[in-house]
Amino acid sequence: MTIKVLVVDDSALIRQILSEIIKSEPDMTLVGAAPDAFVAKKLVLEKAPDVITLDIEMPKVDGLRFLEVLMNAKPTPVVMISTLTEKGADATLRSLELGAIDFVAKPKIGVAQGMADYHEMIVEKIRTAARSKVKKRNPTKSAVVKTVSYSGTEKVIAIGASTGGTEAIKEVLSTFPANAPATVITQHMPAGYTSTFAKRLDSVCQMQVKEAKGGERLLPGQAYLAPGDKHMEIERSGADYRIRLSDGPRVSGHKPSVDVLFTSLCRSAGSNAIGVLLTGMGSDGAMGLLELRNAGSETFCQDEASCIVFGMPKVAIEKGAAKSVVSLEDMGSVVMNTVEKLDAGSRL
Repeated sequence: MTIKVLVVDDSALIRQILSEIIKSEPDMTLVGAAPDAFVAKKLVLEKAPDVITLDIEMPKVDGLRFLEVLMNAKPTPVVMISTLTEKGADATLRSLELGAIDFVAKPKIGVAQGMADYHEMIVEKIRTAARSKVKKRNPTKSAVVKTVSYSGTEKVIAIGASTGGTEAIKEVLSTFPANAPATVITQHMPAGYTSTFAKRLDSVCQMQVKEAKGGERLLPGQAYLAPGDKHMEIERSGADYRIRLSDGPRVSGHKPSVDVLFTSLCRSAGSNAIGVLLTGMGSDGAMGLLELRNAGSETFCQDEASCIVFGMPKVAIEKGAAKSVVSLEDMGSVVMNTVEKLDAGSRL
C-alpha cells in the first residue's frame, strides 16, 4: 500500500526537505505541502491523506489548534514536527494528548543538513503512523484511584512503552494511589522531552513523578522516568533498590531501552518486580519481560484493541512473556490488585 502524505509547515525550507524525503520513498506519495492550516484543511478534504506531518508553530492557526479540530472532525494519523525547547516540548506533549501519533524534533542548527540526517527516523515514524489506530477523541474520564493496602516496600513496578506510550502511561499511572510501590518507567523519547513529560505526569498523578537523575533510592509513592538519552537500571544496595543511569550503546534499537530496565530488575528484584509492557512499535521490552516472567515476576501486556501500535506487546505475547493481557482501561486496577494479592501472600 502506498502511503499518502500531506506536509504542513510554514517554513518553505522544511516543506521542501520533507517533500523530498517523502518522494524518495517507493511506498510513499506526497499529496500536498501546505504553508498554513487553511490550505491544509482544503488538502485534507480533497486528498484524504493517510498521514500528515504537522508543524506545531505556525501563523494564523497554530498546529495544536489545527490538530484539535482535525481529530474531532476527521481523525487522521499525525506526526508532529516540533522544536527542541522547553516550550516546544510542552507543546509536543500536548499534541500527543490531542491525538498525534508521534513527533520529530527539528535540529536547532543546520536545519537542512539536520533534517536530511533525520531521513530514516522521519520515514519510520510516517510508516508507523500509517499502521496505527486513530480514534475520535472522547472527553477525558476522571481516573479512579484505588487505595492499596500493603505492608512491604520491596515491590517494584516497571513500565515500558514507545509509540502511543505517553498517554498510555498517564492513563495507568494516574490510577495508582499515593502509597503505590515504587514505579520505574522507560518511554522511548529523546533527551529534552522526558523532564517535561515527568512534570506533566506529576501534575495529574497521586504519586510523585520525577525524571531519574541516578543514585536515587526507590521509595513507595515515587515514580521515576528514564531520561531520554540514558539507559536506566535498578540495582540492589543492601535492603534498598537504587537507580543507575548509563550512557552505553543502544539496546534493541533504543536508548533508553525497556529491555535494559526489565533485565536489570530480574537481577535485583526477581519475583518482587511487576512488569508492564504498553503500546509501541518494534520489539523492545519483549525479551526483558520474558526474563521477568521466568524470574517469577507478574507480567502484563496491553491488549491489541487498546494499543495505538500493537508492536512491542504483540512480540512479548508471542514469546509467552505475558502472564496476562489487559486493556489499557483496566491495567492500573489490575496491577494494584496484583500488588495487594502478592503482599497478602507474602504475609501468610
